[in-house]
Amino acid sequence: MSTQKQVRQQAGTVEENGLRLETEKAEQVIDALNADLANAYALYHQLHKHHWNVEGAEFLDIHVFLQEVYEDVEAAADELAERLQALGGVPHASMTTLAENATVEVEDEDVYDIRTSLANDIEMMGDIIESYREHIELAEGLGDYATSEILREQIVTLEEHTHHLEHYLEDDTLVLDSATH
Repeated sequence: MSTQKQVRQQAGTVEENGLRLETEKAEQVIDALNADLANAYALYHQLHKHHWNVEGAEFLDIHVFLQEVYEDVEAAADELAERLQALGGVPHASMTTLAENATVEVEDEDVYDIRTSLANDIEMMGDIIESYREHIELAEGLGDYATSEILREQIVTLEEHTHHLEHYLEDDTLVLDSATH
């Protein structure tokens, strides 16, 4: 590790950007996107936890699906961080800062049954969807149509995953409960 440290931009600061969005407007969008970034990583870790801990007859399908979802969430987080940087901001990156800035409630360390876990994922995803809707309006109002478009594309994917999780929690299943036979 290099002993020489040269800070190029301090965390929490906003520099002028080549996108021609006024710094004052960029600051508001950056704050919103940093909250979205923190929420994305909270969701990523919770989904990953459930991916590791899922058990039962439907293990493989849910295990694979959760991996797909957390990979999409990670890609979305990367896109948010890159947009933050393009707007002249510094994306949150440390685990401490991400945890402090997440606005969603994160599940604790315990391992729960998969129905509880998926219900917790749906709850968190719903909170993030609501936040995205607010941030789309904010970006639109500030004339940052590109950020608005990025969030619109991400919300479509997140809503689709949420809807699929709801299907996993339905009562109808091909797996028979031995107690009913």
